[in-house]
This record gives sequence, structure tokens and C-alpha cells, in this order.
Amino acid sequence: MITTPITPPLVRGAAELETTVRGLRPHRLPASVRERFPDPQLMMAESQPSGVRLVFSTTAEQLEVVTHPTRVVYLGADRPRGRVDLLVDGELLHSDELTGGSYTEVNMSTGAARQVDGASHTSGFPRLPAGSKTVEVWLPHNESVELVELHSDAPVEPFSSGRPVWLHHGSSISHGSNAATPSGIWPAVAARIGGVELHNLGLGGSALVDPFTAQVMRDTPADLISVKLGINVVNMDSMRLRAFVPAVHGFLDTLREGHPETPLVLISPIFCGIHEDTPGPGAFDPASFGTGQVRFVATGASEGVAAGQLTLRVIREALESLVARRAEDPNLYYLDGTELYGAADAEVHPLPDALHPDSATHRLIGERFAMYAFAGEGPFGETVQTRKSL
Repeated sequence: MITTPITPPLVRGAAELETTVRGLRPHRLPASVRERFPDPQLMMAESQPSGVRLVFSTTAEQLEVVTHPTRVVYLGADRPRGRVDLLVDGELLHSDELTGGSYTEVNMSTGAARQVDGASHTSGFPRLPAGSKTVEVWLPHNESVELVELHSDAPVEPFSSGRPVWLHHGSSISHGSNAATPSGIWPAVAARIGGVELHNLGLGGSALVDPFTAQVMRDTPADLISVKLGINVVNMDSMRLRAFVPAVHGFLDTLREGHPETPLVLISPIFCGIHEDTPGPGAFDPASFGTGQVRFVATGASEGVAAGQLTLRVIREALESLVARRAEDPNLYYLDGTELYGAADAEVHPLPDALHPDSATHRLIGERFAMYAFAGEGPFGETVQTRKSL
């Protein structure tokens, strides 16, 4: 087997690759952000390589990818392990569940935590199709990993599709929470249908209209952009309406500094019954501890809306109005998130933890976004079709 050094040209969807004692750790936010604002939730989210993948061309029929996972384990909540997906010429052939690695074990009742270290994991992919092919190795969306080694029985070369780059930012739903596989998160589903390269800045618990996120997006090359805002602001009870609206204006202004004419879709939250008319903060439901499925609840009171507290219904109205007031920007679009997942969908595909969609619903949301955005008349359609014709 040939050992190929893992270098930046092989990696897509990461801002930086940090050198560690074992190998390389992909980061989705640059060191300048991580050093200036090392919030634990943000650091965990950005280090989980949602949407990050190795991409190369090869004639190899056997591959091995060695990674060292790092994760958080919550006692009483049985969360599935991350997976490494292997796609060949765009088709999913293998999905390998991680084992071993290091983890922090957290007791949600007491807050106590302990660190446990384990061995690295080898994802083996034998019997690949013969001949030249494009291979994508999608890294887990829900565990941080260090890239240790890449082995193959034939040389690998970096590959660039030349497709448009879609840069997306959102909350844990965009990050992929409750999806079973990294290539099954809704932005990955939509990107595959739309024929574009995904750069995912879905950051679990951290879609908070942060200026540094807008600055990172401003400075990231992209042909298409979408921003999904609202649910984290509500379930953290982090803003009032008076602060939220100008903050979103500022976020969009920053994006436009680097991408003045790029098609940009502002997406409001999908349906979430606990927060439709009840402000945050959100919290774990203690009654669900030990059941195998932790659930969330809203702890605010509807009376707070009159004082400016935010609910999902209030946010959708605010974002729609905000886009209307930016009519001078012909490339800015508003998408009501309930078009992707609404109240009727919740009857058929309920959110398992009352907050995040399951794998089938990720696929549904991805298909609906692709139908909206990448169709010929959609906000991204012209860019994609123009690139295809070149």
C-alpha cells in the first residue's frame, strides 16, 4: 500500500488544517477566531468537520483512512458514533462507523466530566470499482478528528471539479445534528442534487449572528451563499428584537463587502413546535434523562414577546420584512424555513428530540432546498447553469 501525505490540496471545506502530534486536525474557523473567542461550544462545533472531505482521483481499488476521533459523551443519552462516508463518482459506496478515539464523558445531572483516551480508527474500503474515478471521503459531522494517514494500492492526486462553491451558514440543523451520516446532512444532500461544492459553516449552537462569522464568510471564496438564522438566537434567548434586526443587517452588510453581487439566500427557521410561540431559553428536559432520547423544552413565557423576546414566528416576520427593506439588492432572497419543514411535516416526521430532524427529514429538507435554490428560476439556478455551459 502507498502512503500519501494528507496535504491541503486534498481537503475541501476546511478553513485551516492544524498540525497535531498525530497528524492534521481540520478546522472550519480560522485560528484568528478561535484565539479571540474560544467559547467551548463554538470550539467543539467548528472542530467537528461537517462538510469537510478528502477529494482525489485515483485508480486504487483499496483505500484506508486512519483518523483519531474526539467526541463528547453524555451519560444517559445514547448518541450514535460518527461515520466516515466514501463516495465514488458521487455515489455513496461505504459508510464506516468510528470506533475508539478520545472522549469527554459528561454527567448532565451533575455537570461532572472525565477524559478517556483510546486508539485511532482505520476506515478500510476494499473492492472499489476498477479504473480511474473521483473519490470523496466525507469526515464525521459530529466528532472532531485528526487525519493521521491515507493508504491506497495506487497513487492518488488532488481533484477539482470546477463546480460552483456554495457557502452555507446555519445552526446545529445545518451542522447535521441527528443525521446518521456526514453525506446525509441536508446541505450535503442539496449540494449533491444541485451539482455544487459545499463549504459548510453550520455551527451547532453558534448561529448567533456573530460578526466574526460574517467576516469569515466575507473572506471565503464562494459563488453562492446562504445564511439560516434564528433558532439559536431563540433557544439561547441571546437577543431582543431591537438588537436582532440591526445585527442581521450588519451581518449581511459584512457579507456584501466581500461578495457584492453573489446570490445570497436568507433562510428563516424551520418549524419547531416548542419555540414557535414560546421564547427561550431552551433546556434539556430532565424527564428525558436516561430514556435514550434526550429532549428539549422551551422555558420562556409567551408574555415576553411584548417586551421584545424572540420566538420563531417573530423571527420569520422580522427576516421577511428585513429583506423587503433591502430591495436595492437584487441578488438577496428570502426563504421561509417552513417551506423546508413545516407544521404539517412535523405530524409525519416529528423532531425526535423536539429540536433536530432525523435522517429522513434531513434528506427531505435537502431535496426541498435544492428544488427551491438550484432550479432554473431559483436564486442559484443561473449561476449553476452558466458554469455548466462553460
